[in-house]
Amino acid sequence: MLYLDYNESKQHGSNDFPLEFYHVDSSHPRYEMPFHWHREYELVRILKGSFCFTLNNLEIIAHAGEHVWIPSGIMHGGIPNDCLYECLVFDLDILFIHSDRCRYYLKNIEHQDILIPFLITPAASALSHTVSCLFDTMSAQPAGYELTAFGRLFEFFGLIYQEEHYTVNSDKSTAVFKHTKQLKSVFEYIENHYASKITLSQLSQISGMSSKYFCRYFQTIAHRTPMDYLNYYRIERACHLLCTSNTPVTDIAYDCGFNDCSYFIKLFKRYKHATPKQYQLLMKQS
Repeated sequence: MLYLDYNESKQHGSNDFPLEFYHVDSSHPRYEMPFHWHREYELVRILKGSFCFTLNNLEIIAHAGEHVWIPSGIMHGGIPNDCLYECLVFDLDILFIHSDRCRYYLKNIEHQDILIPFLITPAASALSHTVSCLFDTMSAQPAGYELTAFGRLFEFFGLIYQEEHYTVNSDKSTAVFKHTKQLKSVFEYIENHYASKITLSQLSQISGMSSKYFCRYFQTIAHRTPMDYLNYYRIERACHLLCTSNTPVTDIAYDCGFNDCSYFIKLFKRYKHATPKQYQLLMKQS
């Protein structure tokens, strides 16, 4: 699950079945979720522990037995806590091949005329059960699972309307969304230039905010300072290289924007509680 790409362009599923299932535990190189967004929609099922998500400017904590709904284009990221979770990423267009009556409801979701709550709890018993069944189908993939998965998706959206698990979006151009869009440019710049020198002044200029306001707003969204997030992102990139290549640690440090290998190792230990070599060995044993 390539969560390291700011604007994730990885194809999920196939052209004729664009729905992909991911099972993620603490040994997965994509266990933590740096900020990113994608045009597909996503459902997350928490099987164990908890996951602190930030979606645009809203923070939610999802616990075992709960699900998270992530609409298209929403900037999101988060930190799992002793968590075992699964993700379903899908293209809503797969459901648009049906009648105009069905498309009418789906277009309200696609155009954000209605907003589905991010957190789906067991209190919404029918909805929660349907999502769980969808995950179970995609996990087991029995004969004909594609038909069942399509059916469960339609049932999910039908229950959204039937039980009114939504709010009408009366204002799609608030200041919050404007600032969130500005931060998308910052995260995109970090994703494209993390290997180069990046300054706070550069990031605040890209955001179009003053340095003071940018730092405060960025920390509200990411729960890290801009430079701390930059280092965190670089370390996540390093984790990916450690798990997928035999590149020497020194080269990985330089490839991820660190000019001092000793500082890289120090930061790596701070974020991952292990040296790069220890982390690499642990991942290969998992």
